[in-house]
Amino acid sequence: MAARQRVVIIGGGFAGLSAARALGGGPFDVTLIDRRNFHLFQPLLYQVATGGLSPANISAPLRAIVKKQQNVNVLLAEVQHIDVAQQRVVLHEESVPYDVLIVATGSSHHYFGHPEWERWAPSLKTIEDATDIRRRVLLAFEAAEREPDVARRTAWLTFVIVGGGPTGIELAGAVAELARWTLQGNFRQFDPATARIILVEGASRVLPTYAPVLSDKAARALKQLKVEIHIDSMVTAIGETSVSVRKQDSELAIATRTVLWAAGVAASPLGKIVATATGANLDRVGRVIVEPDLTVPDHPGIFVIGDLAHIAGRDGQPLPGLAPVAMQQGHYVAQLLHRRATGRKTRPFRYFDRGTMATIGRAKAVADIRGFRFSGLLAWLSWLFIHLLFIIQFQSRVLILLQWAWNYTTRNAPARLITGREPFSYRQQEESATDTEGAPPA
Repeated sequence: MAARQRVVIIGGGFAGLSAARALGGGPFDVTLIDRRNFHLFQPLLYQVATGGLSPANISAPLRAIVKKQQNVNVLLAEVQHIDVAQQRVVLHEESVPYDVLIVATGSSHHYFGHPEWERWAPSLKTIEDATDIRRRVLLAFEAAEREPDVARRTAWLTFVIVGGGPTGIELAGAVAELARWTLQGNFRQFDPATARIILVEGASRVLPTYAPVLSDKAARALKQLKVEIHIDSMVTAIGETSVSVRKQDSELAIATRTVLWAAGVAASPLGKIVATATGANLDRVGRVIVEPDLTVPDHPGIFVIGDLAHIAGRDGQPLPGLAPVAMQQGHYVAQLLHRRATGRKTRPFRYFDRGTMATIGRAKAVADIRGFRFSGLLAWLSWLFIHLLFIIQFQSRVLILLQWAWNYTTRNAPARLITGREPFSYRQQEESATDTEGAPPA
């Protein structure tokens, strides 16, 4: 009888979790390592960021997901190093040996050489990011309610989203609906519908990776929500009270107190650790360039999958960082290991593209399903169905479906909670600065 293989998976996202679940019950002892104790459904983070859903709706404890798979163990830990010679993953206080290593740590935000912008323009990758954005957006309306100066109130009611990809247009649409409908009647000193939502995109159209006809339909849907779209525009500076945008030879300064970042993606820092340990090459955003079977060159026992992997699709371009890509790669690696264990022939990875879609708002979405391009209510319903299908736990599917139905009927966003840091900090900081400037000398 063949010895059981020790499989270590780093990352409990779509790719890593798909591999772990597919390896359940096989001749493998699987260790799943993640810095978080939960799996996060990232495509719906923007709804947490705008109060439509709560964090618990789109996340599930990893241990609960794999509890019936007795050969899968979960470790809450952070990887420090990969010792290829000794075949072990080094953690803070211990190491975990492996026969097969699967690295699936995903991606993070990227500010194109301006990390200082992160302070004023949070991105949307984690639960903490989503609740921080929710806090900033809702506090902006609260600040506007207490602001007597018209110019300063206008700045609080101006929201700038940088990046016109799927995340950017979803955020822009959700913030617009929040202002135009959800918050109507909630404030006494101003009308929330007067808020400006500005979307800045460096390419010549929003959704630049989609077909032009879908980009046009998405732009029209955004304009119906009174979202201002600035294409062919590059952000040159972000500060506490303004954003500078350059278009051709002109420079535009936008007074705003809320900037949301949806423009850049960089691979997880673990890519550099893999490259250092194995000699693998990285692409310009830090992804590991892998073989057709998703292994690291010259290391058949080390796989890199998901957003951290650079592998070309049938069109010769790197596969996008999408949940379906990651999930298919996780299943593929599990099947490959099963085939190896039984002596069967393995095949290279081939991504089956079932289509792409993005939602802009209530009954507004665009979709490209294997060349069939459509928009509007049908695309939105398709988007709802697909996302419900990908939610891990049945209980979460039911709760999200009920919440969506309620939100659609009432135009309500029930999770509009200001959490985190002191809610009045923005006011206290301004008053403190004013007091200091006007105080008599000691």
